[in-house]
Amino acid sequence: MKYIYGVDLGGTTVKMGLFDQEGNMLEKWEIVTRKENNGELILPDIAKAIADKNEEKSIDKSDIIGIGMGVPGPITEDGRVLKCANLGWGIFSVADELRKLTGVEKIKVGNDANVAALGEQWRGGGRGFDSIVMVTLGTGVGGGIILNGKILTGSNGAAGEIGHLLVNPHEKRTCGCGKKGCLEQYSSATGITRMSKEKLEQTDTPSELRQYDHPITGLELFKAYKNNDALAKEIVDTFSSYLGKGLSHVAAVVDPQAFVIGGGVSKNGQIVLDVVQEKYEQDVMFALKGKEFRLAELGNDAGMYGAVRMVLS
Repeated sequence: MKYIYGVDLGGTTVKMGLFDQEGNMLEKWEIVTRKENNGELILPDIAKAIADKNEEKSIDKSDIIGIGMGVPGPITEDGRVLKCANLGWGIFSVADELRKLTGVEKIKVGNDANVAALGEQWRGGGRGFDSIVMVTLGTGVGGGIILNGKILTGSNGAAGEIGHLLVNPHEKRTCGCGKKGCLEQYSSATGITRMSKEKLEQTDTPSELRQYDHPITGLELFKAYKNNDALAKEIVDTFSSYLGKGLSHVAAVVDPQAFVIGGGVSKNGQIVLDVVQEKYEQDVMFALKGKEFRLAELGNDAGMYGAVRMVLS
């Protein structure tokens, strides 16, 4: 049997999976991301974890087809990272370094959001489509674009950063990226919490959201929305209006077959797709109406599947 390792490098943990040559996950585990000394231990730790698994499973190096990895930062097509602040990395070739450490020739590296999008296109919510846009609604708004089965990387590995599309030119607050009025400021979990806090403070509108003595979560917001809560409806309308507008802009550039929505906010299910799709249809040009909207299915495993797909492509 031949094997592939799929690696999803995060700021806290490294998710690792052992796959067969058909792309089936055989086993998965995690190791801690040790970021001290500008992240110099991260790749050696990953190489050691692979060597240990080879020994445990009696896998010969010649039976490893390759290693794929998603990294939280801009990555060029040839596997160079262009600074990764949350890991302490500068500019260097991750692919070359991992090749030296493992002795495995075929190493594929990509931006983690793009790699997760590839995983969803291959084995998740985007199955059956060649071209998708994946949107991850978490602490921020991440994105990945797959065109004709391939990651759209961009010249500096930063394509798909849809969370930083300008959707509100009148916003006064500054986004974490340095701009103002970014999609991420309204349609992320963080944005939902902020908008809910402001609405509750600025109005006297009765709302079931007032029962909570902690920052409002997406789960609580959408629960109130389903109960026809007026304040929740206002917040969800803002959330979905900006996300629908942002996706209409993306569609005008890349014309995907489908949008796949993941991340913590997507766990509210079909209702999220419904409200976003409604706003998208209002904002998009005729030729781009009627796109499919799907929920992501692979959760935290998407990055590992996408990493393996890169090796098999």
